[in-house]
Amino acid sequence: MPKILVIVVTFNAQKWVTKCFRSLTESSVPVDVLVVDNGSTDETLPMIRANYPAVRIIETGENLGFGAANNIGFRIVLDEGYDFAYLLNQDAWLERDTLSRLVAAYAPEWGVLSPMQLGAYGRRDHRFNHKCGPYIDAALRRHYSNTLVVDVPFVMAAHWLVSRQAIETVGGFSPAFKMYGEDDNWLHRLHYHGLHSGVVPESRAVHDRSSRYMSRDQRLALKCISTVVKVSDPNRSFGWMRIREVLELIGMGFKNKSSVPWRFIHELRARLPELKSCREASLQKGAFLG
Repeated sequence: MPKILVIVVTFNAQKWVTKCFRSLTESSVPVDVLVVDNGSTDETLPMIRANYPAVRIIETGENLGFGAANNIGFRIVLDEGYDFAYLLNQDAWLERDTLSRLVAAYAPEWGVLSPMQLGAYGRRDHRFNHKCGPYIDAALRRHYSNTLVVDVPFVMAAHWLVSRQAIETVGGFSPAFKMYGEDDNWLHRLHYHGLHSGVVPESRAVHDRSSRYMSRDQRLALKCISTVVKVSDPNRSFGWMRIREVLELIGMGFKNKSSVPWRFIHELRARLPELKSCREASLQKGAFLG
């Protein structure tokens, strides 16, 4: 069996602790589990310690963000000889055979493999369906439902089986992203290095977004982060994207009759030197892992 380290970044996750960690104990593939806690103030850590004593816990004492916390786990994967990392959101959980089906589908060209990500009520997670559904449905129709892995340009990091080779090549998440956009950027870099990301249709797992709510302005602010993602993409021209994305924000403001994108223009322009530096550093082997 491969040696797998499941990395769960937590922040006030007590609502999901039982479902998330029980699913790991019931997995048909045995795993080691690492929690990197970003300063929880609820019962998350007491619950894990009381019910899942084999889980290794690292307390950061502050909210480092998703990417930086996962980088701690990536470093352990490399230092301790793991074959894979499995990034698991705190509000997500596995089915018994999720990992066995992913491992069976793995080949060296796949840097990241994901199961089909379902919502809490059994249907495809809406964002997963929007981003991955068209590729999956087309592949299944074309191959009469016998497709082992569907190549997708993006899949959410709620469920990622990441190979050791991919971590050694791509490195960690960029410090340019503290919350949102970090998974897009990591996959852009993965593809830059010639590796692929895919979904295994026969493997399934849950990502519970049922209690999430975003206001209109919050959704627009999230869309604004996509401009940072594009400027940081090493597969695109930095000089052109820094102009194009400002125009994109202007158009977004007019389209949505909102000043949120226009206010973001100043932030984007102020960050351009930082983004250029992070983009250049991100191309180095093992970037951001020290």
